[in-house]
Amino acid sequence: MSWLFYALLSAAFAAATAILAKVGVEGVPSTLATALRTVVILAFAWGIALARGEHHTLPTLSRRTLIFLALSGVATGLSWLAYFRALQLGPASRVAPIDKLSLALTLVLAVTFLKEPWSWKLVLGVLLMVAGALLTLK
Repeated sequence: MSWLFYALLSAAFAAATAILAKVGVEGVPSTLATALRTVVILAFAWGIALARGEHHTLPTLSRRTLIFLALSGVATGLSWLAYFRALQLGPASRVAPIDKLSLALTLVLAVTFLKEPWSWKLVLGVLLMVAGALLTLK
């Protein structure tokens, strides 16, 4: 299956996450809610990796790979902590679109650090998404 299939699947699960998390954080400290969610994700991801036999590649991972995956994990954790707190304080219909402003930041970072190509269509699409997210504020 293509990257587009998995990207759409990711979007669908992210949408479900927003709604499920909004209900789940009611009356619970947001940090505790994030910690509980993380335990579920940890068990789920390791279960799949073990079932697929992917754990055997652990010794072959480079130091660079481990550092960048660790940094990505820290960024994910900080993102989740902020997201759950935002969901606790605001409506999911406003929090989720603002959270997706990460798209614009990802584009800038990908072009700057990964030297990925950009086009006017890509930039226009992202600008329209940013405008849409900002329109949800009012």
